[in-house]
Amino acid sequence: MKRSTRILALLFIAIVILGVIFHNAVLTELGSYLIQADPPEKADIALVLAGDGEGNRILKAAQLARRGYVSKVLVSGPSGVYGQYECDLAIPFAVKSGYPASYFLHFENDALSTKEEAHDAIVRLRQMGAHKVLLVTSDYHTRRAGKIYRTAAPDLKFVVVAAPDKYFTSNGWWHNRQGEKIAFNEWTKTLTEPFGI
Repeated sequence: MKRSTRILALLFIAIVILGVIFHNAVLTELGSYLIQADPPEKADIALVLAGDGEGNRILKAAQLARRGYVSKVLVSGPSGVYGQYECDLAIPFAVKSGYPASYFLHFENDALSTKEEAHDAIVRLRQMGAHKVLLVTSDYHTRRAGKIYRTAAPDLKFVVVAAPDKYFTSNGWWHNRQGEKIAFNEWTKTLTEPFGI
């Protein structure tokens, strides 16, 4: 075997060994990077971002309202869920879970992305006179959502609050198929966002 071939083989083996040793640490860092959340603060309103079919986001916002951080929760809900707006499904879910309907405001829209949702929601928030907003989204979505909203409306203060997701944890998302899909999708969006894709 040539010396250069032996060196390449040893290098490959070393990379594989290092990959096995540091596998969990690297994957944990990839998951942790997506999460950039703030502790909740008293605010004018909470905005629940769309895209959570499990109800984690609206329940987190409802808890914040119950604890006195906000008096109202604006629930974003694009159309397309069996001909209904997502907010029209989410609000009854939260009410059935024990929260008063008076907490919630419907925000029907036709956004197809977080950036489109931000454009529509910021118009609505300004119409309502909001200056400080609790932006409630899934933990894995916090970094990207916070950046999008803060860039779109630097005059408003967004406090990004993380709602847990049963499939995604920073230190174990690769242990289930849904967690893997979430991480792949969020990383794809994070990497392509600066290019307007």
